[in-house]
Amino acid sequence: MAKQRMKFTFEQQLIKEPLIWKLAKEFSVVTNIRRADVTEDRGWVVLELEGELEEIERSLQWMQDHGVRVDPVPGDIVEG
Repeated sequence: MAKQRMKFTFEQQLIKEPLIWKLAKEFSVVTNIRRADVTEDRGWVVLELEGELEEIERSLQWMQDHGVRVDPVPGDIVEG
């Protein structure tokens, strides 16, 4: 099992879409929200994804295909 932390940045039109829920339903990955900041016009979420590396990569591409910016997060920003 692989584990990756990624930052997802959502534009205003995507904020109310349940994309993280859909990602967890569509792919065999476990999602863990590590940190988030959401306002009316933008939002970002640091999400820890756990699963097979290929499945994680497919899920990240799916998020990008839906208009979400995806960036890697080095280390664990919650625990230091």
